[in-house]
Amino acid sequence: MTERTFNPADPHATPSYDGTPYLIERRVLAGVPVLIERPAELADVRAVCLTYHGAWAAKEGKLGVYSGLTAHGWAVVVPDAALHGERLGDTPPGLNAREYVWESVRRTVAEAPALLDALAELFGPVPVSVTGSSMGGYVTQTLARTERRVRRAAALISSGVWHEPEVGRPELRAFLEAHRPLTHAGDAPPTPLLLASGDVDPAFPLSAHHVPTAAAYREAYMRAGCPDAFRETVFPGVGHYTSQKMRDETVRFLLGP
Repeated sequence: MTERTFNPADPHATPSYDGTPYLIERRVLAGVPVLIERPAELADVRAVCLTYHGAWAAKEGKLGVYSGLTAHGWAVVVPDAALHGERLGDTPPGLNAREYVWESVRRTVAEAPALLDALAELFGPVPVSVTGSSMGGYVTQTLARTERRVRRAAALISSGVWHEPEVGRPELRAFLEAHRPLTHAGDAPPTPLLLASGDVDPAFPLSAHHVPTAAAYREAYMRAGCPDAFRETVFPGVGHYTSQKMRDETVRFLLGP
């Protein structure tokens, strides 16, 4: 075996953020395939950011987006949402496109408590925050309401309207009715929540999605006596994607007190 030497003046090339190296690893936690970006030592992980991707995507697409958190001692954990990525083969037959999205959301939400248990076993009792874009924003908003282990939540390029006329399956209709943010926003406080959108998003036009969603949350957090725990941001010129400024705002929000 070749001996590997290490030169402090010119170390091995590894993933790094602003000069701070971090590790990337694949694991399966509670049956969920995940990618993890983390500090070199497990003992150095002080918090976790659970990051959910959008529909028809996979965990690999979020690799590197929030890696800056590793320089602050965070682990970034990116799962394949149910029916996506390595789990595409689990898709039941007969779903239309919108039912596919909501069956993924329903299953992803249902498995989140076991995933959080597995993260606690791996990293210890560190704070866990959640972020997600588009479909991942549906998951994020639901976990912000239902899972009190979530310390902070950031829903990006998403919506709380959840008007889905193409969804007909009874179990999915029941999920929508039980978790629609416009109806159940009052369950989210006091969890700090960021809602971020682009003002030219063709998938979620601002007036039809961000505006009513933000209004519902704003009223809920006001009634709960913690209006400062809800933050909304609209990014000019941004469509249906997580822009660099949106990412940076999300990182600042997650690192906040």
